Amino acid sequence: MIETVRPSRLRRIRLVVAVLLGVAVVTPATARAGDEVFASVGTGELNGVYYPVGKAICQIVNQDLSIYGVRCSPETTSGSVYNMRAIQSGELEFGIVQADVNFNAYRGEGAWVGKPFLDLRSVLSLHPELVTIMARADSHIQDLAGLAGRRVNVGGEGTGTRATWDAIEEELGWRDVERVQPVGMRADATISALCSGVIDANMLIVGHPSLLVKAQQAACAINLVAITGPAIDKLLHKRLTINAKPSPPISMGCRPTFRLSAGVRPW
Repeated sequence: MIETVRPSRLRRIRLVVAVLLGVAVVTPATARAGDEVFASVGTGELNGVYYPVGKAICQIVNQDLSIYGVRCSPETTSGSVYNMRAIQSGELEFGIVQADVNFNAYRGEGAWVGKPFLDLRSVLSLHPELVTIMARADSHIQDLAGLAGRRVNVGGEGTGTRATWDAIEEELGWRDVERVQPVGMRADATISALCSGVIDANMLIVGHPSLLVKAQQAACAINLVAITGPAIDKLLHKRLTINAKPSPPISMGCRPTFRLSAGVRPW
């Protein structure tokens, strides 16, 4: 399910456009007639939020292709972790990533243990997102403890959702049978999977109000799982880019951010 880009996001997108074009116009390569330079923007799945945001950015940039010679291309990817690694390797010039993934990469934690990405730079912060876990009402899953050993969609490898869940589960200290049975499903497949019992819970990191959450609520009865407790408090304290929220059912948040590497010289 594709969520629309709000006007407030479009204002921020214009700032990104200024960065893209500003970098391009100062380089000699763009002054030569007929030359084009390419800026690839890593986003996410087609049915997510990051792809339409990246597409909107590129549409605005490409309106001035004949003036600046910059061709912007939104790339569908598996998500934040993939985008970060692709920026680091030079495969992508820009990427949209979760703030906690950025935190790990820059600090050399999580998937970047011992390998901090110190050339990482932020262009801007986009919109608030909250960690949201939905469970079927008849599963009687009310809190994190109820997820132990259950089939939970936590996103595929390379997604920010999976990285965030891995951090939560590590902080909980779960081992062996306590660990969830991780499932990596596309967002458009999770609604029917949760209602039919293929999965017991579905984890999202998404801005609210969310069309996907509304669609899930309309499809079958669900609970919003409380993401609280000492382990979460400790994780929040360590990850300064994640903000505690007062509402127990949705108690962790972050922001997707537009990133690039200081070492990239595409133009």
